[in-house]
Amino acid sequence: MKRTHLTTGLISTVFAVLANTASAAELPSTMTWTAYDVGSQGHSEASAIADAFGKAYNTRIRIQPAGSAIGRLQPLVSGRADYAFLATESFFATEGSYDFSERRWGPQDLRAVAGRPSTFGVPSAADANIHTLDDLRGQRVAYVAGNPSVNVKCDAILAFAGLRRDDVEAVMFPTHGAAMSSLVEDRADATCTTTTASQLYELEESSRGIRWVDIPADDEEGWARMNQVAPVFQSFRETIGAGLSEESPANMLAYRYPIIVAMADRDEEEVYQFIKSLDESYDLYRDATAAIHRWAIEDSGVPPIDIPFHPGAIRYMEEKGLWSEQMQTWNGNRLARLEALKQAWDSLLNEEPDLEGDALAERWEARRQEVIGAL
Repeated sequence: MKRTHLTTGLISTVFAVLANTASAAELPSTMTWTAYDVGSQGHSEASAIADAFGKAYNTRIRIQPAGSAIGRLQPLVSGRADYAFLATESFFATEGSYDFSERRWGPQDLRAVAGRPSTFGVPSAADANIHTLDDLRGQRVAYVAGNPSVNVKCDAILAFAGLRRDDVEAVMFPTHGAAMSSLVEDRADATCTTTTASQLYELEESSRGIRWVDIPADDEEGWARMNQVAPVFQSFRETIGAGLSEESPANMLAYRYPIIVAMADRDEEEVYQFIKSLDESYDLYRDATAAIHRWAIEDSGVPPIDIPFHPGAIRYMEEKGLWSEQMQTWNGNRLARLEALKQAWDSLLNEEPDLEGDALAERWEARRQEVIGAL
């Protein structure tokens, strides 16, 4: 009798293991991702998730760091990268705006797999005595060359205070990492970024110190000015990051970063397995950085987000019971906007085969506004 019970128990255990194995996610043996440059929040989180995928699924992942939006997107679009950990450049790329208004770009057919809720604000060197956004006037503000994702947010924050880039001393740096380090090196007095970049902790410990410039949540006129530049933000009271805590919070912007992005034609089953892996391995990476716990799938796998969700991601969220009719409507509307812009771009290029550079960008921006207004 004991032997029968033991045998039955062993059989049950085997079936349980097989069931768990069958339900586990399946990933390719190798993948290539792009992300911000080393030291950035995006790169740190991509590295932590890649490490978790390696441990859980024996998948080898190579991360290509790039300090510019073009550098992160070009490998994805050309097929040399499978996924990209992007910021607001994902929105710009689907709109064909800023760096993506060149003839070789235009609206790109991108899809979101998931995107972590994040915050963005203005860290300043404490010894620069910048206490309000208006105090940025005439100060050295670090910008990143070829990175509209960061620069447009910075312009939007200046607009909040009724300022323009010409009202500050805009200092352009070649990479995101260089811009973040510039405050410690006393080559700039403020910049615009997320709260947990490694260079900001260095600033906090340096002789200059760190101070986050407040973006008032109740300034309706300021938010209206900001939304004219970039209508993708909302207010958030942040407590996580360099110089921040429950006792010392700061009002800043909320958006999605990083966003894991795939091309629209990425295999649905593969994307399904990717987001499933992101969810299943969560406990392996959730403590890797200060804010990475916000990748919890119920927060990162749902809209609103900068671009439409991939069908593979939607299928997984539906199976989890986390995808609603409202979310599907949102996604359908976002897809309709992207398709309308793609068609308008193609029409413009056919109508104006010789249009290039700034002339093309200006003509496209006017056409883009017409399309959006008609939706």
